[in-house]
Amino acid sequence: METIRLGVIGIGNMGTSHCKNLLAGKCPDFTLVAICDRNHARITWAKENFDAPITYFDNAEAMLDSGLIDACIIAVPHYDHPKYAMACMARGIHVLVEKPAGVYTRQVREMNEFAAKHDVVFAMMFNQRTNPVYIKMRELVQSGKYGQIRRTNWLITNWYRPQFYYDSGDWRATWSGEGGGVLLNQCPHQLDLWQWICGMPKSVHAHIKFGQWHDIEVDDDVTAYVEYENGATGVFITSTGDACGSNRFEIQMDRAKLVVDNDKLTVIEFDVAEPEFTKTCTKAFGHPEYTELDLGEFAKAPAHVGVINAFGGKILRNEPLIAHGSEGINALTLSNAMHLSAWLGKTVELPLDEDLYYNELMKRVATSRRKEAVVSVVADTEGSYGGAK
Repeated sequence: METIRLGVIGIGNMGTSHCKNLLAGKCPDFTLVAICDRNHARITWAKENFDAPITYFDNAEAMLDSGLIDACIIAVPHYDHPKYAMACMARGIHVLVEKPAGVYTRQVREMNEFAAKHDVVFAMMFNQRTNPVYIKMRELVQSGKYGQIRRTNWLITNWYRPQFYYDSGDWRATWSGEGGGVLLNQCPHQLDLWQWICGMPKSVHAHIKFGQWHDIEVDDDVTAYVEYENGATGVFITSTGDACGSNRFEIQMDRAKLVVDNDKLTVIEFDVAEPEFTKTCTKAFGHPEYTELDLGEFAKAPAHVGVINAFGGKILRNEPLIAHGSEGINALTLSNAMHLSAWLGKTVELPLDEDLYYNELMKRVATSRRKEAVVSVVADTEGSYGGAK
């Protein structure tokens, strides 16, 4: 196999972006040969805009059974991610799944168990793991040189979305169509990085506002508190209602403070570890001396293209993936736990009670309302999060 024949299921925002990157030659291990979308308007648009010999389908199973593809990218609404991923696996087709892995962990666990029985490459589109800033942060935390984590804080509010965004699809921001709001749509990347760098907490307590800033039924404002096995605590705050929001991630450790603020990593290294300093300091208002390290400039993250290229490298040359598909359950566990905590009004212990979460979700799905008179829009997803010109 010199190049991998690739199909894409779903050409909304992300599927369109992936197709453009593939057709621009940014992923040389792949040839885009097939596209599927049940929205005929999107197929018409693609035929008019993609100048390439592509076969189009309006039925995913038909594309998967066509014999035309060796690998597939799944970029459909969240509930169907596991369904189509397993359909690929069953046919021996390698599969890359857009985030999130699914809507509820019970279906994702089924997908992971199914994948373990099939000899295909299974990957997740966690493109933020390609960012050298977070790669370095993880390396420092897991090296052990700075001791234990004491506190984590992530303020990620630069996901601002106007009402028009939510009105661009009848499935958007509904329990029945999307399965959640900011936690499930925008924040899987940060939730994944949070646990990838710091590990999973043991408990979650969340306060969530549903439709606080928009005419939607799902979450658009979240404040969550977590506790870790070693006694450390963490806070995760996010919203799609903050114009000119922030993105700041802090990790306080025994011998350092690590901060990523707007994609810049700062490392403040203490001369003496705090547990030792507090026992030996003889000044009432003493404070550890510290050095701010100069880590130099970081390369630009390859983002989605990097994940797709690693996917191809794994298929053709057994190179490492950016994120194995089975890892998608971790970020989803955190968002499920936050939702469940808010619904029940109490702390949720991990591992998550998956049946309880599913039952609570289905109560909301039963009364979910789909939107009418939507205006379909496909955006350029390659730009920055903010609105600065």
